[in-house]
Amino acid sequence: MSSYAGPAATRPGDVAGTLRLLAFLALAITLMVLDHRGGWLSQIRDRAELLVQPVWWVAGLPGRIGDSVRDNAATRATLADDNRKLRNALLVGGARLARLQAAAAENARLRGLLGAAQRGRLDVQLAPILNIDLDPTRQRLILGAGQRDGVNVGQTVIDAGGVLGQIIDVKPLTSTVLLLTDPDHAIPVAIMRSGVRLVVYGRGDRLVLTNIPLSSDIKVGDSLVTSGIGGRFPAGFPVGTITALRPDDSRAFLVGELRPAGRLDRGNEVLLLRVVMEPMTSAPVTSTETPSQDIDAVPPPTETPP
Repeated sequence: MSSYAGPAATRPGDVAGTLRLLAFLALAITLMVLDHRGGWLSQIRDRAELLVQPVWWVAGLPGRIGDSVRDNAATRATLADDNRKLRNALLVGGARLARLQAAAAENARLRGLLGAAQRGRLDVQLAPILNIDLDPTRQRLILGAGQRDGVNVGQTVIDAGGVLGQIIDVKPLTSTVLLLTDPDHAIPVAIMRSGVRLVVYGRGDRLVLTNIPLSSDIKVGDSLVTSGIGGRFPAGFPVGTITALRPDDSRAFLVGELRPAGRLDRGNEVLLLRVVMEPMTSAPVTSTETPSQDIDAVPPPTETPP
């Protein structure tokens, strides 16, 4: 038969735990009431937050460092890309500026050519330069104008500065210019100041005067123009300026060097003279020539073009 022993006896430890729980509850209620009325716990929490802020800052430092590294990397990549784009834009801008400057210079040169033609009331045609042969023994230009454009052998070629040479060969689409500086070229000239007639010869890269009488009225700085003798070149076109005078080997004559008036080494176009609309005035001609200076000394155009 089973027997009933009654309720289990309460252990001392359980009673102590219950009492502690009740004490904690009472303390919590008391603190909440006091905090609600006085707010002193809020002040304690604020001070506690100030004390733990350094700990929070240290705890968040790795994350902030990582974010900073990522931001710096992104900023550096962006700056590098922007720098590359700016360099490319600068190069393109520089190329455009250089092209515009070249175009402006070319326009100014063309205006000079057309202005010279208008001032002299000349009938001219513009011809582009296709090729340049400035070998010391062969001074030629190839022009992009030929028989189809009305170009003829013997036409005078000029630019804004003065005479460049003459046409010696014509093909359907191109023509060849013999420059003044070619060793096979000679041109009759006159000194503007005194009217003395001379002959200028080409020497590969320069122009020279030979067999000048010691008594001739000539000096450094004199300007020379075409004399018109021989009928090959119209009178009055600038040829060059005397830059030096010296005795020749025999000491009986002078030799002069000239700076060409025409721009033989630059430009992309030239003017071909067709007709002189009005006669151009030239310096008065004196009779101080010597036989060596006569126009007959110039090679005939049909054999060796002047």
